[in-house]
Amino acid sequence: MSNDALKPSEPLTPSGSIARLGSFLHIKGEITGSEDLQIDGTVEGLVQLDEKKLIVGTSAKLTTDIIAREIIVLGSVKGNLHAKERIELKKEASVQGDLTTARILIEEGAYFKGSIEIDRTGEKTATKHANSTSTSTSTPATVSPKSL
Repeated sequence: MSNDALKPSEPLTPSGSIARLGSFLHIKGEITGSEDLQIDGTVEGLVQLDEKKLIVGTSAKLTTDIIAREIIVLGSVKGNLHAKERIELKKEASVQGDLTTARILIEEGAYFKGSIEIDRTGEKTATKHANSTSTSTSTPATVSPKSL
């Protein structure tokens, strides 16, 4: 067993409490919860943390739809992301899927292929995104860090 999966992570939230799935874990199935979560491993299946923050670590590979209050991506995600408040794609991120959120930040160097829907109501559901007006791209993002 890897020590990485057991090693406590540094606090990433003001309260200091964040659950962590280590880089050597592979999960097939649905993840739901009521605490902030950092994923560094591989996940295939829905991740739903309605009122919490999800951090997709640099070594993470997710093939899933994600629903959370806030999503920060440093690793790889293939699937749709729905955040009530904010999505951040860091420079190391690779995302292939549609994004729905109130605010978005895409750092220079991040790869993104999909569409973006800005939903300022904060009441977006996972199924209500097919008929939206959106902006799409199929090239790596080269925008400066800036919040919309």
